Amino acid sequence: MSKKSSAPTGCPCGGPSLATCCGPYIDGSAIAPTAEALMRSRYTAYGQRNEPYLLATWHASTRPVEPLFGAEEKLQWLGLEVKSALRLRQRKAEPAEQADRDRDTVEFVARFKVGGRAERLHEISNFVREPDAIGGALRWFYVDGHFPQ
Repeated sequence: MSKKSSAPTGCPCGGPSLATCCGPYIDGSAIAPTAEALMRSRYTAYGQRNEPYLLATWHASTRPVEPLFGAEEKLQWLGLEVKSALRLRQRKAEPAEQADRDRDTVEFVARFKVGGRAERLHEISNFVREPDAIGGALRWFYVDGHFPQ
């Protein structure tokens, strides 16, 4: 019988390791190349309660002004499943217009536990790619999302 280690071996988003997955985006040493990579790094940042990163990757038109986390909040993120990344499927099917390449949609299910109760968040998130305010480099931003029925 094998014994599993209790130490996490992979990235919280499900990737191989934080250092080779979401870590470089969160620490600012790399820019997420796709909307899906940004969504995964935002999931990881939620688990870390990294409000500065979450706000920096939130589009200015929809970015909240109130704090994202309450001091008393007891939320534990348990796992992420990416259901679909729309642009990846479309790129394989047909050439995209330039404007379409700067918009993307990612559907995911994030599992979490709050107050000892397991929950799931199923969201279809909208992303846009545009120059950032600092150096003008193209980067993806989370705009908003909706919850499918």
